[in-house]
Amino acid sequence: MEDTTIIRLYWERDERAIPATDEKYGAFCQRIAISVLDSREDAEECVNDTYHRAWMTIPPQRPDSLRAYLGRIIRNLAIDRYRRENAQKRFHKLDVSLSELEACLPAGNDPEQSAELKALTDSVNRYLGTLSKQKRIIFLRRFWFQQSVEEIARDYGRSTSGIYTILATTRRGLREWLTKEGFAP
Repeated sequence: MEDTTIIRLYWERDERAIPATDEKYGAFCQRIAISVLDSREDAEECVNDTYHRAWMTIPPQRPDSLRAYLGRIIRNLAIDRYRRENAQKRFHKLDVSLSELEACLPAGNDPEQSAELKALTDSVNRYLGTLSKQKRIIFLRRFWFQQSVEEIARDYGRSTSGIYTILATTRRGLREWLTKEGFAP
């Protein structure tokens, strides 16, 4: 079923929207949640919560890309769940991949920085737009989808050291880009 049809079902409050969403995007959502949570049961709960959140937010939202919309919801739900369940723990793969980016990003969670966060997001997006398609996908698979370097290397038929090199170069480029844009790490 096409995304426009699924979104129309949500707008019409037709319950067929949920099974249609699951059929088309269930595996996609499951992969994102498992990559963050490492638990099939927790991931399944996040997938169900994602469908509920989509039901509650469409309408009024009318996403241009249902896949991206669901991906953002499931990722945020999975990260929130991970943080709740691992508040005292450290060294999960999520912590490892995010710690790799710490040197690139400015510190602080001050509420007054929300406008700056928007500008930072825009700057990161512009930087990603300067990368080759392959480097951009590798970067997003590692830091957005939380995939392991080994998994990315396997999918690209490359060595893990080659992927680590691409990621290191990309992070260094991001750090330089953000520094030029006025975002000191």
